[in-house]
Amino acid sequence: MTRTQVETPFGPARAELHCAAESRAALLLGHGAGGGIEAPDLVAATRAATAAGVHVALVEQPYRVAGRRAPAPAKQLDAAWLAVVEDLGERWFEGLPLVFGGRSSGARVACRTSADGQAVAVLCLAFPVHPPGKPDKTRMPELDGVEVPTLVVQGSRDPFGMPEPAHRREVVTLTGDHSLKADVNGVTKAVTEWLNRVLHTLDV
Repeated sequence: MTRTQVETPFGPARAELHCAAESRAALLLGHGAGGGIEAPDLVAATRAATAAGVHVALVEQPYRVAGRRAPAPAKQLDAAWLAVVEDLGERWFEGLPLVFGGRSSGARVACRTSADGQAVAVLCLAFPVHPPGKPDKTRMPELDGVEVPTLVVQGSRDPFGMPEPAHRREVVTLTGDHSLKADVNGVTKAVTEWLNRVLHTLDV
């Protein structure tokens, strides 16, 4: 495991790199709004990806690196994320297909930036469809706008809602809430199977 700092337009971001034995692709994962990269589902996804021959970068947004808990505005999150993608793509993952992902807020960033960052697939852990109790404030356009294969892993009791499967989008429902920590083995299994399917089409 290696840590590296990346300069962005909104201050330094940080990436924790976990290298796989193979080099099939690279998965960049973002954290939730108030949480960090040590979230159980991010750890499980990292374990699954590296076992599948995929390098992982756990990305800490500049506001977290600066010690703030309140998230930055969406445009700043997206710009910082794309700066990290560009830097890591050149320094660590040159020539590899990039998969974007994250949990909750990080999943939203991955969706919004997938086209600009040329992601080949998107992994969403606990995508927040809407704020709890406010189904009218939907974020589904962000998820619907993704044009590459997408996996959503969602807790069956997630108060942030449940997305529907769609063309290019799989939804795996696990027992638990928004944290997904009730079934981390289920997260690992879902991510492993999906990555192998997605990457098989790229390997051919």
